[in-house]
Amino acid sequence: MTLKPYAGANPNSVWIRSSYSTDEGPDCVEVAAAPAQILVRDSKNPDGPRLALAPTAWATFLPYASRL
Repeated sequence: MTLKPYAGANPNSVWIRSSYSTDEGPDCVEVAAAPAQILVRDSKNPDGPRLALAPTAWATFLPYASRL
């Protein structure tokens, strides 16, 4: 499988790092709001692939993730 950088990347997006991420740890997830979607990326690879989720999918996912 070949992963390519997200073609719709906006260099002006404001990325927010998960409060569970640390500078030393391997788990570094960031999210950014974009028009009509929520973007998710690995902070260690900011130019790499990203997930683009509909706001409704993100809202459905958050309660699940907050229970972990």
